[in-house]
Amino acid sequence: MDGQTKDLLRILAPNPSPLTGPGTTTFLLGQEEVAVIDPGPDDAGHLAAIRQAARGRISHIIVTHAHLDHSAGARRLSDMTGAPVLAFGDALSGRSPLMKRLSDHGVGGGEGLDLTFTPDIRLRDTDVIRGADWSLTALHTPGHSGGHLSLQWGDQVFCGDLVMGWSSTIISPPDGDLADYLRSLDRLAQTGARRLLPAHGAPIEDPLARLSELAAHRRQRSAQILAALRDGPSDAATLAVRIYDVVPHLMPAATRNVLAHLLALADIGAVAPLGPLGPETSFASL
Repeated sequence: MDGQTKDLLRILAPNPSPLTGPGTTTFLLGQEEVAVIDPGPDDAGHLAAIRQAARGRISHIIVTHAHLDHSAGARRLSDMTGAPVLAFGDALSGRSPLMKRLSDHGVGGGEGLDLTFTPDIRLRDTDVIRGADWSLTALHTPGHSGGHLSLQWGDQVFCGDLVMGWSSTIISPPDGDLADYLRSLDRLAQTGARRLLPAHGAPIEDPLARLSELAAHRRQRSAQILAALRDGPSDAATLAVRIYDVVPHLMPAATRNVLAHLLALADIGAVAPLGPLGPETSFASL
């Protein structure tokens, strides 16, 4: 258990990696009735730690999005406690029309989808979830995944994987969508939150600065891609090697990010795909 206040506990799952940072943070909110936010992987020790830490009855299990490092433990924890599982939907919910077309043509995201996940209760944007001593407002914030939810708790927001302080989130089509992501950053800025609580890494104490930084980073990445395409058509993998300076095992994630940018640029007419859209499609500058 790594950090607590009167109403909020944080428990770190034992799943550190280059993409999860120190691991998935599971939040326990409330004292009499406890909401578990992102129960994390299906790890017996982690789930036992959640039950032991809960100061009251676990009444809600809320999943920000159906990736295995967030949702895989939800069903077992529900069976252990009797609490319902709440989420926007399953792993394929909330995708934009473009991403649905990609998926229909066999394009997969390769990003750890929990394809067995099904919530007991589906949440929609602005739905309010209440416990005895807490209240959360669901905010649909797609971008990292189509069904991604953030949860506003007073002047703080649990932001899942949408925003992290130590890294930018991966956007892997068709699970992730860059245009949705940028809109969701703006949505979080409009909440006026004083603190963001990501599922990976430390709380973000200056949300507006971090949100602005992440949006600027994506604009800069798009500019890099457009500049590279002036030298001739290219595909996402080739562009990623040219643009990113990362260790080899992170290059697939970088390639998916570049693909997300290319698809968004094509959607606004800034680049043209030279063939059917997919991971290996080459794009040309216009």
